[in-house]
Amino acid sequence: MAGEAVVTVRLVRSFEHKNFKPVVFQGVNLDQTVQEFIQRVKDDVATRAGLPPPFKKFGYDTMKIIHQAHGAKTNELVMSLDDDDKLILQDGLTLRAAGVANETELAFFRKEDYGLYKANPQCAW
Repeated sequence: MAGEAVVTVRLVRSFEHKNFKPVVFQGVNLDQTVQEFIQRVKDDVATRAGLPPPFKKFGYDTMKIIHQAHGAKTNELVMSLDDDDKLILQDGLTLRAAGVANETELAFFRKEDYGLYKANPQCAW
């Protein structure tokens, strides 16, 4: 079906420690809302085999586009700190309207942690 996409979601537990795990979602409906997709990812992560428990129970609440297929990648190890107004997915939009397409890579993280890291982007290793 044309509306279905493959989306990679990076579960970011720690920006400072570069602690993240990529999880691939097949058959993503780009016409669902950002909130619906966030809920799908949370439900999936909570029960997904092979993910360490700290990733399953983490309080993720925000998604941001890291990379689009055939686009330039960022030099940041976890994700770019730029263009939040364009790249953070807004509630109420569909994934498509938010800029998600097939083979998009998203970061899924806790907004509070991101704000702290952005204010002082230091690595802890």
